[in-house]
Amino acid sequence: MQTQLPASSDGEKTDQAAIMLMLAYVEAECRRLGAEAAARHAAMAASLLPAQGAPAGVSLH
Repeated sequence: MQTQLPASSDGEKTDQAAIMLMLAYVEAECRRLGAEAAARHAAMAASLLPAQGAPAGVSLH
């Protein structure tokens, strides 16, 4: 018998959106400071989050 995962709650979606925004900010700041490797790591971390799409206006690379 296969167990189904519960549907994502609104709070969970909000948390994921907030994490995406934080990672986008970290990535942008790293690029601004010239830390390309750190910026790539932030982008990779964002890519590991469940795919629900980045919030509008966010560029993750």
